[in-house]
Amino acid sequence: MTAHTASSGFSAQPVLVGEKALLRPFSPDDALRMIAILDDPEVRRFTFEPSSELTPELVRAWYASRHTQDDRLDLAVTDRVTGELVGEVVLNEWSPAERSCGFRTLIAAAGRGRGLGTEATRLVVGHAFESLGLRRVSLEVYSTNHRALRVYRKVGFREVGVRTRAQLREGVWNDETLMAVTADEWAVHRGRP
Repeated sequence: MTAHTASSGFSAQPVLVGEKALLRPFSPDDALRMIAILDDPEVRRFTFEPSSELTPELVRAWYASRHTQDDRLDLAVTDRVTGELVGEVVLNEWSPAERSCGFRTLIAAAGRGRGLGTEATRLVVGHAFESLGLRRVSLEVYSTNHRALRVYRKVGFREVGVRTRAQLREGVWNDETLMAVTADEWAVHRGRP
């Protein structure tokens, strides 16, 4: 992996390797698998607006364009042993002046419960601080997404606020938990608080 700074944007597409997960740039061949992943009920419930319609054409175009973006970094999460694509991690909402960005992830059923999401989160957030020189990474997560909240806390994100009744899902208003981790915090725990 070649170190670079966020001042050049997120145009560099690294490969990040952990014990269980390998993060890599998306390829056009990933679109069919991502269509299936995005159709997972849990992924849809916690990732998209209820009215979102994801056509195969839209998904193919989206993932084919990921390598051309310099204001965000989208990486495929794969099982290092099998090579199976199980989800994605994204650094987005980049603010060069504040040296900060947002984070989001989604993991399909085939990747859940095995530590792939936790390791993928550690890898990409570590990349944000250690290779890109960012100072803060933040995220928003539905307060009912208990699996994601556990992962984020385990990696060192802390709660910094709540948006009360932020989203109507299946007739119920859900809160959004706002979380963040800073470079100073990361330097102490390196994703293992």
